[in-house]
Amino acid sequence: MRASLARFAGFAFALAGAVAPTLAQTPVADFYKGKTVRVLIGFGPGGSSAFYGEILARYMGRHLPGNPAFIAQHMPGAGGLTVANFIAQRSPRDGTEFAITSRTAAFEPQRGNKNAAFDPLKLNWIGNANVENSLCLAWTTAPVKRMADLLDHELVAGGTGADTLAIAMPKTLNRMVGTKFKLVTGYPNSTDILLAMERGEVQAFCGLGWSYLKLRKAEWLEQKKVNILFQMAMQKHPDLPDVPLIQEIARTPEQKEILDLLLAPQEIGRPFFAPPDVPADRVEALREAFAKTLKDPDFLADADKAGVEVQYSSGPDVEAVLRRSYAASPQAVARAAELLQE
Repeated sequence: MRASLARFAGFAFALAGAVAPTLAQTPVADFYKGKTVRVLIGFGPGGSSAFYGEILARYMGRHLPGNPAFIAQHMPGAGGLTVANFIAQRSPRDGTEFAITSRTAAFEPQRGNKNAAFDPLKLNWIGNANVENSLCLAWTTAPVKRMADLLDHELVAGGTGADTLAIAMPKTLNRMVGTKFKLVTGYPNSTDILLAMERGEVQAFCGLGWSYLKLRKAEWLEQKKVNILFQMAMQKHPDLPDVPLIQEIARTPEQKEILDLLLAPQEIGRPFFAPPDVPADRVEALREAFAKTLKDPDFLADADKAGVEVQYSSGPDVEAVLRRSYAASPQAVARAAELLQE
């Protein structure tokens, strides 16, 4: 009899353990059932951020408890700040809306941009779909073949606007360490800059993602039409172990700190975030569903068709990058802002 009671107690304990997770998930599933979740995209259709947001909206509902419907909605403006301000100020705090914006938007308050009316450390970061490894490329006929050559030879590089990575980073290197970039702005987009390289109008472009290069310009690599001078990222891409990081050109710890500060946005590449004050269990459910979606074979197949690379990092990982950046020395922050504004 005593053995039977022990077996029954063990069975009851095991059953309780099995049921507990289901019960714990019920409030989230009950909330989302029958609802529609909006994924707001801080840019118009056609760009990489749009691809990530649109593809995510197709599949994330199958991984979120309650299986709500998902829709993607574009909200372009102010380089991604419009959607960030909306999420922070006007979006419902219930987990039915979240957004993707530019990788730099979360750093604009630190840089003194008065149009950034939000505190990035109060947002609920869901995760990141791709760590950005942007490259500085030089056409094979240019005198610059490797990063060290930039200190001795002029290199004509193209860009769209003065505030883009492709222009801001070369300008920073010119002022900080004495590189000899000559910059040509005004190109409508990166495709036009690449065409200008082929035509010989410019010799370089310091803002192309590795995933774009290997997927859409593979013949440039196969035919050795370009030299990759350096990577603009916090860590080397696994495909490019022998290509130096831009930080390696720094001569002092202070210069490296400034470059790390300027490159922090690369680490959170394609960030998704929800408003402040969303209930913690729903934030966790969104994060788990996001992680599962980025492993979903159908999602990955669509991403591959769109030519976008997927590299997952978690919401807490994104938040850690932001906290590290916002903890930088005031001197480094001021100097970085000064370099960007000059």
